[in-house]
Amino acid sequence: MASYRPESVGRNIQIELSKILRQESRDPRLEDVTISGVRMSQDLRTAKVYITVSDDRKEDVLEGLERANGFLRRQVAQHVRLRHAPELFFAFDASLEQGSRIDQLLSQLDT
Repeated sequence: MASYRPESVGRNIQIELSKILRQESRDPRLEDVTISGVRMSQDLRTAKVYITVSDDRKEDVLEGLERANGFLRRQVAQHVRLRHAPELFFAFDASLEQGSRIDQLLSQLDT
């Protein structure tokens, strides 16, 4: 039977990370970063955090997130009740780019 706990914890971490980046981050590289989703491992020890940001800022944002990883992990541990603070891994969410590409292809079919 599948456990819904990882999904629930992932949503909570997504909310908390969004708040932390919006209210507590002082790094200008992390402005306008959107947390689009969080996928948790079954044991809740790792979290893959999906982000969206403009294409020209991807490298800077990833560098800023890696530098702030320890801070973000501590903040998550304080706000989300878990036995262990999950290790955070950041990845770009390609679903928006894929969606716009599909829209572009569909519009070409209409013409």
